[in-house]
Amino acid sequence: MAMSEKVPVRLDEEQRRTLHRITKTGTHPSAMLRRAQILLKSDVDGLEGWSDTRIGKTLGCSFMTVRRVRQQFATEGLDATLHRKRPTGRQYRKLDGKQEAQLVAIACSPAPAGRARWTMSLLSERLVEMKVVDSIDPATVWRTLKKTRSSRGSSNSGSFRPRPMRRS
Repeated sequence: MAMSEKVPVRLDEEQRRTLHRITKTGTHPSAMLRRAQILLKSDVDGLEGWSDTRIGKTLGCSFMTVRRVRQQFATEGLDATLHRKRPTGRQYRKLDGKQEAQLVAIACSPAPAGRARWTMSLLSERLVEMKVVDSIDPATVWRTLKKTRSSRGSSNSGSFRPRPMRRS
């Protein structure tokens, strides 16, 4: 079905009661409230049956949002339309605070025998050996170490001390 075709929304009494309950009572996420209001206003059997542009202007969203909500209701039903799906492409942190502390401790320790210094690959392999994580990319190790404030060459590597101001 083309997106330009207007999809009629026909709510039964139970769906209409559910949507009214969402809009009138409790605390719900704003996206859920907006979608419930869109469905109520676009119900062709109800009292209103507004156009997409009128609904969009009234609710402060675009008419394309109204069309997408109509389309989703027609294809997936009421529950799928009201409850947003979690994003699938979201990247979550690989290391939590405790694991980051272990990484910094390893990086600040002496390098393995036969090595002058730690490499990102060696650090990621050591984290897996110590069962801190199941697997980790060396680039993730690099990004994690880059954002820490510690400096291995500093005499006070754990605390932050501001530099003295220069006199002009």
